[in-house]
Amino acid sequence: MDVRDVAHLEQLATHSAIDRDPRARVLATAYLGLVPSDVRPNLPADTAWHRVDELPGTAFDHHFFIEAAVARLRAKLSYTNIGFALAPPEFTIAELRDLFSAALGYQLGATNLTRVLTRRDVIVPTERTATHGQSGGRPATVYKFVAHELTVTDPFAVLRPRR
Repeated sequence: MDVRDVAHLEQLATHSAIDRDPRARVLATAYLGLVPSDVRPNLPADTAWHRVDELPGTAFDHHFFIEAAVARLRAKLSYTNIGFALAPPEFTIAELRDLFSAALGYQLGATNLTRVLTRRDVIVPTERTATHGQSGGRPATVYKFVAHELTVTDPFAVLRPRR
């Protein structure tokens, strides 16, 4: 696979149960790798992107790796600046909200997301505005992430869906 623009990579888990593969004892280590939404890697013909809630079946115990990766990303979106690894270099709040909402599995409000991320100095507005959309109105402010290395921004924060 040709995914060279990995913005964040971390070891996720290692599984070593004796019976995890019926053929032989096999150790498996998984990594969480994040690629910005604007990257278009060359993928083999038999490879496709899938929504995490619509994945095809996986072999052996690989679903545990997927569950761990989703949980890790969702948690880190709450207390770090890891969104930099999902977003293009510059974005509107609507674009960032869509990325966060897809990753978290529920819709976020743009106003609250902007308030949280700007108060934590995670994102800053640029001097630019987006081009007008079909609906007209005021052009959206374009933002960027302050840092492109993983940092803890609020060790006590948690983004959760409404109950």
